[in-house]
Amino acid sequence: MSSKKKKKAALYEKLRAATNSNAMNKTSIIVDASKYIGELKKKVDRLNQEIGTSSAPQNSLPAQVTVQTLEKGFLINVFSEKNCPGLLVSILEAFDELGLDVLDARASCEDNFQLEAIGGDQNQGHDAQVVKHAVLQAILNWNEGS
Repeated sequence: MSSKKKKKAALYEKLRAATNSNAMNKTSIIVDASKYIGELKKKVDRLNQEIGTSSAPQNSLPAQVTVQTLEKGFLINVFSEKNCPGLLVSILEAFDELGLDVLDARASCEDNFQLEAIGGDQNQGHDAQVVKHAVLQAILNWNEGS
C-alpha cells in the first residue's frame, strides 16, 4: 500500500471515529461526517439562542439589547424603561474588555436608559453574538451590584 493510500485510509478512519460512524466505505463515511457537522451546527445555533435569552436572570433589568454587524465593527442598541445610574460605565467597560473602540455614541439616562453606539472592533475577531453576550453580562453584573 502506498503512502498516499495509507494517509487516506487513516483520514477516513479518523472521520469514522470522530463521527461515530459504522460505515465501511468512504462515501458513507463522508455522508455520516456531513450529517454530524449539521448536528453540531444545530447545537451551536441552539446554544447561541440560549445565550441571548438566558444570560439575564428573570427578575433582572428588563433591557433590550440588539447588535448588528457593520463593515468594521458593530451597531449596539440598549434600551431599558428604567433609569439605570452606572449602567453606561458597565457597558463601556465591557466594550473595552472586548477591544471595541467607541466610534460614535448617543446615550440617555434621564427617565429611561438608551444607548446607541458604534463600536469598532480592533481585533476584528468577534461576532455579533459575542458582543451581545458581553453587553448582557455587563447588564447582569451591574444589576447584581446595584
